[in-house]
This record gives sequence, C-alpha cells and structure tokens, in this order.
Amino acid sequence: MEDPSTEKGEMKQANSSGIRKGGLRTMPFILANESFEKVASFGLSPNMIKYLMVDYHMSYARGTNVVLNWTAATNFLPFFGAFLSDSYIGRFLTIFLGSIFSLMGMILLWLTTMFPNTKPPPCDIRLPHSCKSPTFSQNTLLFWAFAFMSIGAGGVRPCSLAFGADQIDSKDNAKRGRLLESFFGWFYATSIMAVMIALTGIVYIQEHYGWRVGFGVPVILMFFSTFIFVVAYPLYYNMKVEKSLFTSLCQVISVAWKNRKLELPKSVDALWYNKNDANVTKPTDKLRFLNKACILSKSEGMTIEDPWTICTVDQVEELKALVKVIPLWSSCIMLSVLMSQITFPVVQASTMDRHITSTLEIPAASFGFFTIVTILVWVVLYDRAIIPLLSKIQGKPAHINVKLRIGAGLVISIIATVIVGLVEHIRRNKAIEEGFLNNPQGVVKMSAMWLIPHHVLYGLADGLNIIGQIEFYYHEFPKSMTSIASALYMLGSGFGHLFASIILSIVDGLTKGDGKESWVATNINKGHYDKYYWLLGIMSCINILYFVICSRAYGPRADKMVVEADHKTSDSSDERGSRN
Repeated sequence: MEDPSTEKGEMKQANSSGIRKGGLRTMPFILANESFEKVASFGLSPNMIKYLMVDYHMSYARGTNVVLNWTAATNFLPFFGAFLSDSYIGRFLTIFLGSIFSLMGMILLWLTTMFPNTKPPPCDIRLPHSCKSPTFSQNTLLFWAFAFMSIGAGGVRPCSLAFGADQIDSKDNAKRGRLLESFFGWFYATSIMAVMIALTGIVYIQEHYGWRVGFGVPVILMFFSTFIFVVAYPLYYNMKVEKSLFTSLCQVISVAWKNRKLELPKSVDALWYNKNDANVTKPTDKLRFLNKACILSKSEGMTIEDPWTICTVDQVEELKALVKVIPLWSSCIMLSVLMSQITFPVVQASTMDRHITSTLEIPAASFGFFTIVTILVWVVLYDRAIIPLLSKIQGKPAHINVKLRIGAGLVISIIATVIVGLVEHIRRNKAIEEGFLNNPQGVVKMSAMWLIPHHVLYGLADGLNIIGQIEFYYHEFPKSMTSIASALYMLGSGFGHLFASIILSIVDGLTKGDGKESWVATNINKGHYDKYYWLLGIMSCINILYFVICSRAYGPRADKMVVEADHKTSDSSDERGSRN
C-alpha cells in the first residue's frame, strides 16, 4: 500500500479535476472485464484436445502436451504480470495490455478455423497414416495464438481483484471493510458463474455450431471485455507504482550473498537494520545465513538508502516465511498434476452415452461443470453449515485444522483417480466386446453418468486442498505478503501442468514400441488409460507420505502458537488476579 499522505494527495488531485475517482460505480466495468475474459478463455480449453486431434491431426499425447504446456504458461505468467504491475506500469495498463493480448490470441485461433491453409487438409482420423501433419508455419500460427492468450491471462488475472479493491479501499471511507468484503464476494461469485457458462454455453456452441462459431463467440466476448474496461478509464482511481515484494525478496538474497563472508554477531544486542514502523526488531535463528542481509556495518561507503546494500529485518523474515512453506507447498503439486488431466475425460466422454433424456445430451467437454459446482457447494456448506454445527456442538468457535483439510484433499484426489481408472477399464472392455477396437469414435452402451462421481470427488478435493492452502499461507505470512497466497497456488498449478506433460511423455515413450500400443494411444480403445491413471494414483500415494513428513517437519502454525500464547497470558493474568 502507499503512504497515506500520498494517497490523500492523489484523492485531492482527483477531486480538483472535477471527476470523482473510484467508488462502487467502477465495479460493473471491472467485474464485466474479468467475467467476459473468463468465459472466453475457459470456454476454449475444454474442447481444445478434440480440435487438435481432428483438425491438426495430432496424436493424443502430442495434443495433450500442447494443452498442458499452454495451461502451464497461463499459470506461470501471472507472476510476471504482477511484478510488471507493481514495479513499473501499474494495474490499469497491465490489465489493458493483457486484454489486448488475449483478444489478439483469440483472433489468431479463430482465423485458423476460417482459412483452410492455416491447418492440414481434412482426413479420416481412423486411418492416421493418411493424415498429413501440420507444417511449420501452421504450427507457428497456432502456437502464437496460445502464447498471446497466455500473456493476456498473465496481465488480467493477477491484477483484476487488486485493481477493484483499489477503487474502494480509501482510508477516508468508514465502510471500506464491508465494501471490500462485498466486492470480494461478488468477484468470486461472478468468476465461478463465468466458468460455469464457459463449460456449458461455449462448449455447447462448439459442439452444435462448429469451430468457426465456437471460437468466434469468445472473440466477441473478449472484445466486449476490453471495451467495457477501457471506456470507464476516467472513473478509475490509479494508485502509483511502488516497490514490489518480489523485488524485496531478491534484494535479501542478493545482499545475503554479498555478505556471505561476514560473521554473524554473537551478541544478543547486536545492531540490526530496521525502519521506524518495523514489525520485528531482530531476526529469528532459523535460516540464520539470511540474517547477514540486515547486519548494520560501519564500513565506509555504506548507504542505508540503497536497498541492494542492506535490507531490513522485516524483509529478511518475509523471505524466511516463504522459504519455510516451500516443502509443504511442493507436496500439493501432485494434486495439480491430477487436476490437469482435462483432455482424456473429454475424449472418454465422447465415446459414452451422454443422454439424460432421449433428446437432451450433455456435451463431452461439459462434465467439468460438476467439479465447479461441487467446489461451490462445499464452500457454502463449510461456511454456513459445517462450521456453525461444530461450533454449536463444542460451545465455542470451531475450526477444522488447515493442514488436515489439505491432507484430506490429497487423499480424496487419490480415490477419484482410482475411480477414473476403474471406469475406464470397464469402458474399454465394453468397447472391445462391442467391436470398437479399431473405431475410437464408436459410442459404447455405457452411460457417461459414471463419470460424474470422480468429477465430484475432484471438486471436493480441490475445495479442501486449494482453499486450505490459501488460508494456510495467509495465516503464516506477514500482512505484507498476503498477496503471495493465491500466487503460490497458481505457481503450483503451473508446475503441476508442466510435470503432467513430462509424465505423459515418459509414459508414452516407455509403453510403446515393439508393435505395442502406448498406454496413452490416440485410439483410446487400444491404449491403457486405466493403467495410466492407476500409475498416477500410486504416485499420489507416495506423495501423501511426503506430505505427512513435510507437515510434521513444519511444526505448529504461526497463528496457533499466537493463540496458545494468548491463552497462557490470560491464564497467568487470571491466576495473579485470584492471588490478589
């Protein structure tokens, strides 16, 4: 946050210009930008594997790797977008440029459906040898479309929530707390609704009206997203750019390395560099080598004003807090590997009976809707039913341990993965019995409703683990680092998609050859996706052991230790009072 005097000065300047900046009237424009962007981008990913396999003649493994790498880049780039926003160009310009890049990427992708020369000629995918591979220029156009959309997401997604909060987070506003709470609620509600619309409406259009219309609608939505956001520019309150936390952490590493030959002071009363409003006046003993970054030295030429020469104790402790959670954070990446398996369920569902009634059929790419709904239902139940019930039973405010929720999410994800393998094992046997061994597009006499249980379980695992992660980081980090909480989850998701791509490539390479079909063959009836998912389940079981080790090594949470300390203090106070 900015210095209060600077903020008030900007408010006065805004008032003197005759236009009142910020406020609730800017919310519809910001929420519309975020919602349209999510509908457009999330509406493209579910069916992308079918587009790559059918129109670009990619194998399942190749197409899935393309989707996974695209998604990984989309999750990594928000870190760079946040750094660019906080350190250089501000949030408005970052969101605007991100929207432009997303629009350009969607236009390029839409053009691949409009001009036949942008992709290989049509062929019968049941005869792979008759299909031509895309040329270098065709692949280049496709990959640039993905790159632009990832860059765009890197600009929009890390800044929208913070930019909206800037509009109502005025220190002069007595209702700022309630307004922020309301805004956060509306922001997440519209985000979930946008994803639901993407997984149903956009997917339905692609299934029934083809790729030209199905990819054209997101272009129109992204155009409206950009236009609506920009048209309200005179109303926005733009905070000045200030030093980012990422830069601060880099400074600690740099200074600690420069001072690596210095000896740490042995005296308890050693001089450490602090600012007047410091939260901590001396560093902790954990990761002591980082303490060298905040040692006060009387060396000539020392300039306290230069943050690349000496850091504050607060800066050092912020980096320590981040380093401390890394092992526990890494144990949750495996869940992201499981959640990234979004391509096979689409191919699998397309070979099963998806009819609810004789006329109503669920699109193959819309089964992810059940995952999103489960997350929403869990959040509501946990907040409005489970916690109040536990509190009533215990007669005091209750809380389910965060690390327990994170671990429960990992366990449930294993159960879901095993179920996927079992359902696929049954589906594959039925396909072979019904004569579809060489016809991967044949629809077996098996209801696709068998796919709902594992989607529900994945949603529950996601709700337990991801929300638990963010809450855990929020409590463990200093207030200056709360923005890192959601960023760490996105980074973990990026690594999860990247590792999923590597695992898929390794499995594909090791299981094919000598006349054998790969476990992840393009023809899913000849492949063994059941064994692939069981392999992921085994890896997840090993990961559970790693999580338990990391959880125990971490020790009690910071907020738990504070609560216990408060209880001890109050107990001792009561005891002294009774003695008196």
